[in-house]
Amino acid sequence: MIDRNEILELAGALKLLPSIVEKDYVLGWLLAGIDVHPVLGQSWVFKGGTCLKKCYFETYRFSEDLDFTLQDAGHLEEEFLINALGQVVEWVATESGLTLPAAEIRLDFYENPRGRRSCQGRIAYRGPVSPPGGGWPKIKLDLTADERLVLAPARNDVFHPYSDRPVAGIRSQCYAYEEAFAEKVRALGERTRPRDLYDVVNLYRHGDSRPAASVLRDVLRQKCEYKAIKVPRLADLEPHMADLKAMWENMLAHQLPILPPIEGFLDELPEIFSWIEGEAEFPQRLPMALAVGDSTIRDRVLPLAIPLRARAPLEIIRFAAANRLCIDLAYGGGVRRIEPYSLRRTSEGNYLLHAVRRSDAENRSYRIDRIESAVVTNERFQPRHLIELTSSGPQPVPQVATRNAVTWQSPQSARAGSKGHRRSGPIYIFRCPVCQKTFERASYDGGLNPHKNRQGYGCAGRTGQFVKQRS
Repeated sequence: MIDRNEILELAGALKLLPSIVEKDYVLGWLLAGIDVHPVLGQSWVFKGGTCLKKCYFETYRFSEDLDFTLQDAGHLEEEFLINALGQVVEWVATESGLTLPAAEIRLDFYENPRGRRSCQGRIAYRGPVSPPGGGWPKIKLDLTADERLVLAPARNDVFHPYSDRPVAGIRSQCYAYEEAFAEKVRALGERTRPRDLYDVVNLYRHGDSRPAASVLRDVLRQKCEYKAIKVPRLADLEPHMADLKAMWENMLAHQLPILPPIEGFLDELPEIFSWIEGEAEFPQRLPMALAVGDSTIRDRVLPLAIPLRARAPLEIIRFAAANRLCIDLAYGGGVRRIEPYSLRRTSEGNYLLHAVRRSDAENRSYRIDRIESAVVTNERFQPRHLIELTSSGPQPVPQVATRNAVTWQSPQSARAGSKGHRRSGPIYIFRCPVCQKTFERASYDGGLNPHKNRQGYGCAGRTGQFVKQRS
């Protein structure tokens, strides 16, 4: 299990409560345990807002639930679920060091509006920042078996930006991107909640991965047909605008570093529905000019060469770009308000943030290693260029890859001494320049989080020195 400082450091950088970051950490490990389970990993399909955050876009709202469509209705039996989830939490506890007592699993079965059996569950945990006494923090499970899967599920990497991420990664069987998008549009029309509005607008903004409107329209039609509701239109949302505004802060503020004004999301709805209905094309924007020899960085994980002290400001800048919010950038002894657009690597090896300065609408670039701080403002901007600071879209697992990042073992086998991580491909070994402790990485990324040295004392994170590569 990672230490308390790692959670606090990330929470501080993202301006979130430590409990929200801790829950995201636990969610990642539960996804790992479900995916490697010999039965659940083949049958359960991850969906919802947490799926969008963990499997598609890292610069997204933090979410708190795990929603699954079960392809085998027989799994919605209490005895089966208690046994299977008990195996999952025991495996996760063994692999991660988290405390997840099987005795604290709670299940509530109910009849959904279609008269079919569904289940809501709770998985209790105690992690790096959970108070040792009192009640247990909980992860909510939402399990249904009668959803219509229009498209074949995808198998994607799970974004788990913590130092104990398994070397081979974490995977999850999840909704295809087009289906996840259509499901959010359906949910917005059916229940009209702030988080659905936030999700639909953000999915639309990710132009690199946006499906063809005709494809989304067809999937949406089938999803609504199954639910026996009409395909939502903009006019259907009008009676709910006051409720959306009233609930915006309460439902979203704790999941985001800064809550964007709802007006920017409501203003975009006419364009979105015109696009869905085939009445208008998505407005195309060109990227900022690329200098000869420069390259654009779209990776989910920032490159090793970017200094550690620059990574927290960059994550804030990425969030602002995804949410169309201006940044107050402290640079060169002054502060300037900018619209962030792109991260580039020059032919000389420098990393530059490309932006538009609000005061005079001039295109500017800023050396990443010279940024003093970055603060998200609540001032919106209408993009003048293609925003390239977010990842370029879904991160599917190549078909040639093995199915699991880590391998299922019974908790009894794990306790007997064999470990569940099965590493494949090259391993890169880095040494901390302070305490000389070595760390293994699946990619050439030597960024080290704060850790304990061999004597058990804390050591601040540094960029590790490359030692060697092995197969």
